[in-house]
Amino acid sequence: MLSIEELLALQKPDGGWGYRPETAGSWTEPTCYALLALATAEQPSSPSLRRAVEWLKRVQRPDGGFSPRESVTESTWQTALSLLVPAGFSSIDHSAAEAWLLAQTGKESGLLHRLRLLLAGTKQEVSVSYDGWPWFPGAAAWVTPTSLSVLALEKIAKGAGVPADSAASIQTRLQQGRSFLLARRCQDGGWNHGSTRALGYDSESYPETTGTALLALQGISNSEVDRALQRAEEHLATCKSSEAASWLALGLLAHGRKPIRPNIASHGGTMAIALDMIASAAAEGRNVFLT
Repeated sequence: MLSIEELLALQKPDGGWGYRPETAGSWTEPTCYALLALATAEQPSSPSLRRAVEWLKRVQRPDGGFSPRESVTESTWQTALSLLVPAGFSSIDHSAAEAWLLAQTGKESGLLHRLRLLLAGTKQEVSVSYDGWPWFPGAAAWVTPTSLSVLALEKIAKGAGVPADSAASIQTRLQQGRSFLLARRCQDGGWNHGSTRALGYDSESYPETTGTALLALQGISNSEVDRALQRAEEHLATCKSSEAASWLALGLLAHGRKPIRPNIASHGGTMAIALDMIASAAAEGRNVFLT
């Protein structure tokens, strides 16, 4: 298991984290995963933590969403990640971020896009009927941003004091998001970025997205999920990436499986260290994505 000291050693002077030690400046994605890892370690308040929380607060945009880094003005999928950071580790405007996330939709699920396909005589995939989440506003929905958005909204739904109208909107989007994920499964049972067929051929699944989607589908039990769990175990048996192994373990653990992660040397980046810590805590019953 990688240590909290290794993670803190990668913190940038501005308070956040980059993807790798040589990365210039901080980025929202690795900073959020670092904060999630610190939460699993039950890291008490410290100067390092306070600087990280302040950095994250600076990348929240006026529209409530979060950008990939301070120099980017557009809100993107990192908003879901920011909402997954425990409230005690964050001073962001949660209500504004939640509203931004609920307003996002994949372009292909919109009425105008479906009408264009119909007029063009193009056969529509069943998944376009379901409302997933895109990487960027106005783009098509994909598996990873949808999975993380489902996890974020599930965490919000479990919180106290959610107004009835907001609770109803959240449950509607959760149902749509889960249906989107189940419809985007590859023929082998797992998930890739979200394209089940390419150039007339069935696409193969990826380990990272298979683990992430299974994590988002926690609590759902059916034959489709059973096949996905089997595919995740197959991926884990041959996995060569520590990050992928962590995601697969998180997905399997969320469904009551007891995966054995292969001993894979980390490349030393923030994401690998943070995800290793998060998956190790989940194996001990503390899954920060689900609590």
